[in-house]
Amino acid sequence: MKMTTKQKIAEIQRMTAGEMRREYIEVFGEETRSGNRQWMYRRLAWRLQALDEGGITNRARKRARELVRDQDIRVIPPAEMKLEPPRKSTDKTLDAPDFIINNRDPRLPIPGQVIPRKYKGTMHQVTVLANGFEYEGKVYRSLSAVARLITGSNWNGYHFFKLPSPRK
Repeated sequence: MKMTTKQKIAEIQRMTAGEMRREYIEVFGEETRSGNRQWMYRRLAWRLQALDEGGITNRARKRARELVRDQDIRVIPPAEMKLEPPRKSTDKTLDAPDFIINNRDPRLPIPGQVIPRKYKGTMHQVTVLANGFEYEGKVYRSLSAVARLITGSNWNGYHFFKLPSPRK
């Protein structure tokens, strides 16, 4: 007896991930790169329905191609958006372009200021730079990296250094 599409989809839903992978190979003729059961289930169900009911119409395919062809896809940014290379300077607080300084998180102090934090009886001091944070002579990209180094576990850097919450 031949199964209906609904019955086949219901059977797929009860399969394990390994069984779905084998079914995927049968239906699509290639291996899936995903091991996500939900994704494989949805993809298999869609394909079985498309095979049973005929899939997308040629008219719909043609219209989709027309819509894509008419879209203006920008591959090169406008000239006014081009970023200048970073300025070289001996001062660590000035070695980032203005666009980085202007787009800083408002919770951060200005470059050059020190953020103190006492942790387990030891005082730690982090200097804010224009392009990162200096701690014990090394530059880090985020406060979270410094907090991880100090504590040995993952922390939100703003939370660890008790910086103010963002204004809502």
